[in-house]
Amino acid sequence: MTKFLLISALFFTTALFVYGQAKTPSPPPIKIPFAESLQAVVVTTADWTATQGKARLFERKDQRSKWTAVGEAFPVVVGRSGLAWSRDTAPEKVTEFKAEGDGKAPAGLFPLTFAFGSGVKPEAVTIPYSRLEQNTECVDDIASSHYNKIVDRIKVGNFDWKSSEKMLAVGAEYELGVFVAHNSYSARKGDGSCIFLHIWKDPNSPTSGCTAMERTKLERILTWVDPKSSPYLIQLPEREYKSLTKAWGLPKL
Repeated sequence: MTKFLLISALFFTTALFVYGQAKTPSPPPIKIPFAESLQAVVVTTADWTATQGKARLFERKDQRSKWTAVGEAFPVVVGRSGLAWSRDTAPEKVTEFKAEGDGKAPAGLFPLTFAFGSGVKPEAVTIPYSRLEQNTECVDDIASSHYNKIVDRIKVGNFDWKSSEKMLAVGAEYELGVFVAHNSYSARKGDGSCIFLHIWKDPNSPTSGCTAMERTKLERILTWVDPKSSPYLIQLPEREYKSLTKAWGLPKL
């Protein structure tokens, strides 16, 4: 009888570990190239140190079609220290990159992989959506195996971090958001984490590295992006955007 109880307890514990893992959406293991994208959120700033910028939406019918604008440009805020190249997409000659805690938003090309929010998934949203719970955290501890991932502290199984962002506790700014897949394929320790499109505090308050905007503009993006169109964020200072437009096949502003 004792042996049976021990075996049963072992089975139950194993089941909890296996089936209790976080089911939070995560970026696909293979990065879809920008050349295959049919939707783009374009953010430009005046220069590398600017904390405010403009966002525009573009789409195209197929990979050979020209990009066309969708609606008008609208204001956004970026990192409190401006922008810095993401190692993911930086040109070869670049030697300085975005780093964890530098207060800079990443510059480059990034897939928009899933949305999140404090409420139930809005009906019109087709991109994968994760509802924030009390234990939802984005891990920014560079020593953690979950670095740059959104996890459930209770369900994740391997709690190995000392630093994270308690997302539900952030409040109104995270009522809606989109995960920006910077440093995600795979994450390099210290290259920056937890980058989102989210609701701004106000037009004059920059972020710690995310790109933020008025709630209605973010709602517009959430209902527009289609996972079948491989949506991307393109984020660059104006001068760099202009110089790379032809080489990278960017939408013309």
